[in-house]
Amino acid sequence: MLKVLEDRSRVIRRAQRRGDVFLLPLMLIYGAASLLHFLHNAVYLRDYPNLPLWLTAGGVMGAWMIVAGTGLVGYVLYSRVTRAGGLITIAIYAAFGLGGLDHYTVAPVSAHTVAMNLTILLEAATAVGLLVCVALNALSPAQPAPLKGG
Repeated sequence: MLKVLEDRSRVIRRAQRRGDVFLLPLMLIYGAASLLHFLHNAVYLRDYPNLPLWLTAGGVMGAWMIVAGTGLVGYVLYSRVTRAGGLITIAIYAAFGLGGLDHYTVAPVSAHTVAMNLTILLEAATAVGLLVCVALNALSPAQPAPLKGG
């Protein structure tokens, strides 16, 4: 019986590590796509159709720092403090990436340049990928406590 429990524990730990293997790379890929979109937004701010005039390049980059900071906090929580809290925070980080689709609420796809559309859609696609990884990670069993005795 103890052998079966040890084998089960080993399988669960291996599955947990697999989730960990993908989480950080996907966070970094999404972070890079997000940075690309925010930089493009900041540089070509006045070319983006129908954005509010009060929006500034500094404000855009400040918003990205909040997004990136959320990802950093999420990963620290996940890896050092609380798995569940970290995954929730990382999910929020990824959900920010869907906010770029708001560009299409103020102007149609056709009103944006190819570069604008590519940066918006790349950020959204990588955000969805990260959200899927977070969901799969959340559905995988948590790493069990070590077996005592025996």
